[in-house]
Amino acid sequence: MEENESAEMAQRKQPNDGDSSWLFKSIFSLSNKTSTGDARDSTKHNQPISVLSTLANSVISSCAKILGTSTEELQHNFDVELPDHLKKPPTYARNFLEFCSYKALHLAITRPNYLGNKGFHRLTFDMMLAWDAPGADSDLIVNDTASCSKQDVEDEDGWPLFYYNSTNMAVQVDDKKTVGPEGFARIAPACPIIADIITVHNLFDVLTSSSGHRLHFLIYDKYLRSLEKVVKSVQNVGPQIMSNCSLAEDEIIVDIDGTVPTHPVLQHVGMSAWPGRLTLTNYALYFESGVGLYDKAVRYDLSTDRKQVLKPELTGPLGARLFDKAVMYKSISIAEPVYLEFPEFKGSSRRDYWLDISLEILRAHKFNRKYNLKESQQSEALARAILGIFRYRALREALHVSSSNFKTLLCFNLAESIPGGYMIMETLSSCLKQGSSSMQQDILSSPSRKRQPLFPVALLTLRILRIISSRETDMNEEATFQVGDVCVGKENPLETIVKQLKRDTGRAEAAQATVAQVKVEGVDTNVAVMKVI
Repeated sequence: MEENESAEMAQRKQPNDGDSSWLFKSIFSLSNKTSTGDARDSTKHNQPISVLSTLANSVISSCAKILGTSTEELQHNFDVELPDHLKKPPTYARNFLEFCSYKALHLAITRPNYLGNKGFHRLTFDMMLAWDAPGADSDLIVNDTASCSKQDVEDEDGWPLFYYNSTNMAVQVDDKKTVGPEGFARIAPACPIIADIITVHNLFDVLTSSSGHRLHFLIYDKYLRSLEKVVKSVQNVGPQIMSNCSLAEDEIIVDIDGTVPTHPVLQHVGMSAWPGRLTLTNYALYFESGVGLYDKAVRYDLSTDRKQVLKPELTGPLGARLFDKAVMYKSISIAEPVYLEFPEFKGSSRRDYWLDISLEILRAHKFNRKYNLKESQQSEALARAILGIFRYRALREALHVSSSNFKTLLCFNLAESIPGGYMIMETLSSCLKQGSSSMQQDILSSPSRKRQPLFPVALLTLRILRIISSRETDMNEEATFQVGDVCVGKENPLETIVKQLKRDTGRAEAAQATVAQVKVEGVDTNVAVMKVI
């Protein structure tokens, strides 16, 4: 089966628009049938599997068509390839669903345009719904939680009108078709651009903050649409910016601000200030002074150990400290600190966002140095940081959330912000090193066997999204995914450690609250006693 899948992928190694449309036509048609609960049409060439719910059977039929096989063959492969403890009745249905979903998604996300296709959105959402109710005994529940109807109301831009009116209205419309945290956490990280295993639960909390901790398709669809817009904006960065910044060959533009003349970024040095444009890459911050026409960029390094400090700061005219809207950058390579101000009428969310994403890149490089990672491992860590920033940016633009309203979505910042966060970084470094060694062992163990090269998931995701080229990553066009962050029936070590730290943090916060309450009650008691005296 593995060789058949490799051959099929090799035949389509150069994806073009025709290939992508073929793939997504099958996804769209099958997921629409799934969304109405009509499993008969989508499985007419496959016999339903008795232990599965109607929805799970429909999802697995979709997976089979994407993979060019049958549900019977998928079940046979599952029974042969996986260990016995994953095939026992209590967990058989859910593990088989994961097995089929992961295989189908690993193929589907090798297509460059998958992120903007609504059929893909529906299919992944149906996978999550089916994960919540995989067994045949769940059919009564599934009938109430089938995927969203395709009768979405949209405006002229193609966005559902509910998004512009009220999130609560969207919730009322599809209140029976929701996904829980575990279903989301098991499926979403199989698509690295959608979620990271380290921050997936924080992402779910943001997406469900107004819907009672249940994910609705309208919100999920809006998030993915926004994510696609972010990716396209990065893909379409103009050559002028790249020329002005004199970027290195492997340097990736992550975000740009100050391009609108009425909303520049202000650079303060000493008593002077200049308006301009700010660019963040995977190696540095670049400031180009000017409005419309820009001077050569000044580079503020984030990649090497120059004792850099990034922190929020107050700025104002002539050096006055009036407005809390700036980021201070200091390092041993510049004579005095630089203040980058992000003017806005109300609040400091613009500044907070840029501080967060700049710190994420700085901390990713510190992580690489601390754990002495090899070049390919360093690239994967940075790619992970970049994908996290894309997700943060998409949520900020789609749902208008700020970092003060949720726990961080950036994995390196998360490790810095919670007690015991170093354990996340130690686990991540081990995973990166084990991934590299297992790839080498796989090649050495069967050098004569024809197989496709395997590469780390975050780095390959950037290549598939056409943000980096194969040449920049030493990948050929046949490269495919490593196993990645998800594994059938098992919890990723990174997810395990994050859950443990969240539990520990919760207990510590509860204990602190109890101590504070005792102190308050003690004061009240003492005051009462004094009054009596």
